[in-house]
Amino acid sequence: MIYFVFQLVIRTFVPNMRKRYLLLFVALMLLCAGAQAQRRAKRVEETTVPDTAQIVRNYIDSLNTLRQQLDSVQQVNSFLRQESTDGRYYRLFAPTTFYHSGAYKTLSLNPKSDDEVADAIDEALMNVYMRRPDLVKNDESNLRKAGSIREDVNKELTQQVNLTDIVTMQPDEPEVVPVKLMVQKPHFWKFKGDGYLQFLQNYVSDNWHKGGESNYSAQAAAVLELNYNDRDKITFDNKLEMKLGLMHSPSDTVNKFKTNNDLLRLTSKLGIQAHKHWYYTLQLLAYTQFARGLKTNDRKVYSDFTSPLDVNIGIGMEYKVEAFNKKLTGTLNFLPFSVNFRYVDRLDLAASNGIRGDHHTMEDFASQFTGELKWQLLDQLTWKTRLFAITTYHQGKMEWENQFELKVTKYISANLFIYPRFDDANDWDDKMGYFQLQEWSSIGLSYSW
Repeated sequence: MIYFVFQLVIRTFVPNMRKRYLLLFVALMLLCAGAQAQRRAKRVEETTVPDTAQIVRNYIDSLNTLRQQLDSVQQVNSFLRQESTDGRYYRLFAPTTFYHSGAYKTLSLNPKSDDEVADAIDEALMNVYMRRPDLVKNDESNLRKAGSIREDVNKELTQQVNLTDIVTMQPDEPEVVPVKLMVQKPHFWKFKGDGYLQFLQNYVSDNWHKGGESNYSAQAAAVLELNYNDRDKITFDNKLEMKLGLMHSPSDTVNKFKTNNDLLRLTSKLGIQAHKHWYYTLQLLAYTQFARGLKTNDRKVYSDFTSPLDVNIGIGMEYKVEAFNKKLTGTLNFLPFSVNFRYVDRLDLAASNGIRGDHHTMEDFASQFTGELKWQLLDQLTWKTRLFAITTYHQGKMEWENQFELKVTKYISANLFIYPRFDDANDWDDKMGYFQLQEWSSIGLSYSW
């Protein structure tokens, strides 16, 4: 096709050119076009199918180049670290100052010294002095007048390294310290107690306008507790209360001393936790008195040791009270099923204690309630109260003991005791009926442990 095109051109524009030269020209053009097409095809083939060996060589060359760059950077960093510890460069970064050393070297016959770094710094500073004298704000003479100039800035600083033998690192081993283990057996038992001894003296003259009688009295009391608590479910509480009060009055010509407070009481409770503050309870309550009970100018004995002796065994539920940030604590014991046993050692007192016939004992079923609370009203004032109520088929009895204790010091306290009582087994009184009341107050020694 190219041949016919050239023929058309030659016939049209070059009619006088010889035919053989024209053919030769066309053949040369065709050869050039073929060679160019081969080169294009080769480049396309090389681009499409790359040589694997060439890729590997390019990759190795890139790694070498990268390594050279990293080596050069490391060398520069090492040089900078070394130069940063050289004090001779200080003058280049300090405020521009005219130093004499540069001028001395410039005007001397031998301007060079053995220290190439110092010479280079002096030369650089002289260029600044000559080209920009306006930047020079101070000179060496003024610095020397103000104070001394360190001479070591023109000296190369070298580090003194002490070489030691390479020591193999030893693994850290924990120091073995002998430990004495002491395993203590848990203390489930707890003992505590308190007691007091108090005296009261009252003197009244024979001609006192309101009358009255002189008397002397003493009160002693002790409360001991031994309690078990496994801090899981089982509790076993034991309390022994002992109180004895004696009084003497000149008007009593029959009895030299009489008791005005007499109690010996044991309370034992076995509890199994039911839910939080509630416990299934088995309770044993036994109480009597120490001495004979007498009245003024009367020889009759109204009570005695184990006359009577009351023993009560009951089963029920107990609630442990904790209120007012544990300032009010205690127990409420409900015993709907209990057995009451009474023993009277003196037969002449059996009838007055509800025992019929010539018998020393009697048994009866009963229901009872016992509430014991302790309320810390103030730091020095405490209220202790006990409410006991029991009812049988033949008797109803209620006792409410209240004791207010005021701590004067650690070993001195004052007490107020109020004790109302109801018992329908006693004889009817025209004024009080079946109610009875006892009250006394005293001050004396006290101790708690």
